[in-house]
Amino acid sequence: MKELKSPAVHVDSLPMKLGTTIRKNGVEFCVHSNANRVWLLLFETAGAAAPLREFEMIKEPEDLWHITVSDAGPGTFYLYRTDAVPTQWLLDPYAREVHFPRAWGEIDGLKPDRHIRTGKHFPKGVVIDSPFNWRGEKRPRKSLEKTIIYEAHLRGFTRSECEGTYRDFIGKIPYLKELGITAVEFLPLFEFNELEFFRDGDARKNLRNFWGYSTLAFFAPMSRYATSSEPGAAVTEFKTLVKALHNAGIEVILDVVFNHTAEGAFDGPTYSFRGLDEAAYYMINPDGTYPNWSGCGNTFNCNHPVARQFIVDCLKYWTEEMHVDGFRFDLATVLCRNERGELLDDPPVITAIETEPVLKKVKLIAEAWDLGGYQVGSFPGRFSEWNGRFRDDVRRFWNDSEVAGTLATRLAGNSDIYQHSGATPLKSINFITSHDGFTLADLVTYEKKHNEANGEDNRDGDDQNNSINFGIEGPTDDPVLCARRLKQQKNLLTSLFISRGVPMFPAGDEFGRTQQGNNNAYCQDNEISWIDWSLLEKNKSLFEFTRKLIALRKKHSVLRKGAFYKKEEVEWLAPNGREIDWHHDRALGMYIQGRGKLLILINNEKTDLPFELPGGRWKLALHTDPSAVPPNGGDFSVLVPAESICVFSQYRKCGYKMKQAE
Repeated sequence: MKELKSPAVHVDSLPMKLGTTIRKNGVEFCVHSNANRVWLLLFETAGAAAPLREFEMIKEPEDLWHITVSDAGPGTFYLYRTDAVPTQWLLDPYAREVHFPRAWGEIDGLKPDRHIRTGKHFPKGVVIDSPFNWRGEKRPRKSLEKTIIYEAHLRGFTRSECEGTYRDFIGKIPYLKELGITAVEFLPLFEFNELEFFRDGDARKNLRNFWGYSTLAFFAPMSRYATSSEPGAAVTEFKTLVKALHNAGIEVILDVVFNHTAEGAFDGPTYSFRGLDEAAYYMINPDGTYPNWSGCGNTFNCNHPVARQFIVDCLKYWTEEMHVDGFRFDLATVLCRNERGELLDDPPVITAIETEPVLKKVKLIAEAWDLGGYQVGSFPGRFSEWNGRFRDDVRRFWNDSEVAGTLATRLAGNSDIYQHSGATPLKSINFITSHDGFTLADLVTYEKKHNEANGEDNRDGDDQNNSINFGIEGPTDDPVLCARRLKQQKNLLTSLFISRGVPMFPAGDEFGRTQQGNNNAYCQDNEISWIDWSLLEKNKSLFEFTRKLIALRKKHSVLRKGAFYKKEEVEWLAPNGREIDWHHDRALGMYIQGRGKLLILINNEKTDLPFELPGGRWKLALHTDPSAVPPNGGDFSVLVPAESICVFSQYRKCGYKMKQAE
């Protein structure tokens, strides 16, 4: 192709910024690459099969390449290529928006070949200038003590009713406010290719990458979640969603995937990083293959100076420009590894994130494990952690044979995990279910995973679920069995919300969402993964119970304090007034004294059990079994139904008429 020099202008007087910068005399393009020559390619449309113009770029120190094109502007589509593989087009890692020439899931003549080097199907970066009116925005700025996280897939949340876009999600904000959550944690919203399985020989050829844990462009919001394909639309619609959530008092947390990229193994497709500077961005074995700490083919070289700066720049962009309130780091243990895969005591990228002034106030949450390490309780810095031990132990208490001692430790803030390091209960993101695994309803309906629809012969997904089906695998119309399953869901939810730490639960668990026993629905862009809103009316009682649980937690600050219980704050009780046997009992009481008093009585035995009441008059605030009876004013004990929880609050006004909680 003929290289056109004019109208490119070399600018010396201004500092360069990676990505694209709109200047008075045009658009400056800047990219990092260790190549010997780099070219900028400009395209007329996102679906153009060939570039309209091409310019050789100018090299500066530290492998920075740049050029300013005077007649470029917002809406200009662009890519790069290098002399290493001149026939391979490359996305800008710093592209603020990326466009595919298609709508979500459309194959549109695409050939089943994962190695798309060029052509109309190769995604294009686009120059954007998206001024946005943030006036009137009210940032919630919730403390971790007051945070209740709701994990949601943006498309799946509304797809059963409409198109699953940023704008569609806004329509559900009144529901979120009614429920009482304070933060939405979105599954990945960075640009990804949902058609990555569409290739010959892949049994998932007709399935979509639904979850999005396969990032193409880390600075770009997912363009096919927007209602418009116009340049800048995805950025504007994302910002509109953030502003709407903020003004409803709800924070935005993004699930970010810095442990690997969409380029897969060393023989996978090339989109950007591999073609620009493979050794800077990926861990590489001596034989040229990639270590696979992520389980997805490659491992991002997070502590290399170039990759480290890329991660920090990305987080800064989403914080400053997009007003995001926090980040959950997928397989975050990768961030703690050096280029040889060894765990570091003080990973430079963690230090860089924590010392960046822009990121001082954002929430940082680590999924503190990868394929080679489990760091729950020891992840460095101020990161909170997804607490997998909380999940497993609470499940085992209710669904298996775990004893009261372990449950008490989880309810009280996980001191065995965090107190030794000087951390507080707020280090723990408590959860029982998440996107990864059974839904809450499936956790009490299936004892085995049922992932056949994923095309992997049911080999994928975790085999250790600590689930229970109460004698029948799958759905049933048996009213007795349905009642037991409903009660068990309430027991699990109550255990979550009465525990110190930060509670998190996935969208739909509050009204019995099911994935039909699939515990790894990453590729199910259909009714398996979409929220079925008809269940809200069908399971209204579970929704109302969850709403009251959240309200209870908000009302009683003693449940959410960012400190471990002092000896005088909590008293542990056993049935019949006897001494509690931590190693054998499966029933316990928790008498909490603070601003107001709470009495939490848990009975996981097969028979009803009496508990003595501490002094004072008690109101039954919440229960998981409809047969629970509130105490009369002069009662000295209360009978707690089998396999249930009762929560009592104490009041002082004499003659107050007690009412059983609905």
